[in-house]
Amino acid sequence: MDGKLKLSALDADDLGVISAAVQDSLVAVRDCAFFAAENRFVLLLNRFRWEADATVETAYWRTHSALVFNAVQAVHHHKIPLQEPDRVLELLALGMEGAGTVVLRFAADRAIRLEIDRLACHLGDVGEPWPTPWKPAHPAE
Repeated sequence: MDGKLKLSALDADDLGVISAAVQDSLVAVRDCAFFAAENRFVLLLNRFRWEADATVETAYWRTHSALVFNAVQAVHHHKIPLQEPDRVLELLALGMEGAGTVVLRFAADRAIRLEIDRLACHLGDVGEPWPTPWKPAHPAE
């Protein structure tokens, strides 16, 4: 088993690496939080371990991860069901839109837009990974 993933992003290229690592993560609405006094936005993810080699390992793996954005000034939601804290969202991608905006894109045309002073993003695995028989799949368009 590989070690825990720990990544930081300070520019759009770095964020692309983190985006690939968190693709198909699951996150409950209640596990997305903006700490305005700290200018911090945090998501607690159930992350599919794309980096684990399924040809060597006996199963696919998931792990809990924390995705943290610092220097956040504002958070805007698009179709995020804030009134349904137990609703699970599927994170598809992260990306920069201009110098001061990060967009987190979810399935079902949902999104969270972060207004930032600068990009300061960190991803870290927490706890131990567990096996799963399911690998996320995306139908061809």
